[in-house]
Amino acid sequence: MKLYDSRRAPNPRRVRWFMAEKHIEDIEIVEVDIFGGDHRQPDYLAMAGLPNVPALELDDGTGITESIAICRYLESLYPDPNLFGTNPLEIAMVEMWLRRAEMMVATPLMMTVRHGHPALAALEQQVPALATSQRATAERGVKMLDRRLADSAFIASDRVTIADIVAFTAIDFARMVKFKPDETLTHVARWADAMRGRAAASAGV
Repeated sequence: MKLYDSRRAPNPRRVRWFMAEKHIEDIEIVEVDIFGGDHRQPDYLAMAGLPNVPALELDDGTGITESIAICRYLESLYPDPNLFGTNPLEIAMVEMWLRRAEMMVATPLMMTVRHGHPALAALEQQVPALATSQRATAERGVKMLDRRLADSAFIASDRVTIADIVAFTAIDFARMVKFKPDETLTHVARWADAMRGRAAASAGV
């Protein structure tokens, strides 16, 4: 298998982190130059279907895009350690918090960076007002995480799951626009330190 990756983008880092947590080392990493337009080349589009990264190409040529879909596929092939839940309740809790992390923190922060960082104007028409509004949405989302983390070591469980990976990689990515959780959010700060200290945190950095 091949993972088409970009060190400049946040979603590929989710997959790299996920792979690092599972010690997956038998997948070839292929760097995609987004600014050079590699993801828009005919061969890539024929495999991935969309000009997006990451993409996982299977041995038979099948392409899987969307970071969570890739991680779910890899979870089925490399089940340990489990990162999506081990029983019906935990699976539901991980899914719930994954969706909250995605919709209320990760997506708003990605939009904040895409429409707020000058270098990314080369990729699309930026809307500064969108960056401002999405940043406010993310700030509310991080406060939500702080309330949750007051009662739990990690976001969806007492151990790291995909929800933590999605939330942390987004917050870390948003340093590009000087985003930082409010210092009063002590539970988020404790959790972020724990995530930053994991061996997998260095994956792709």
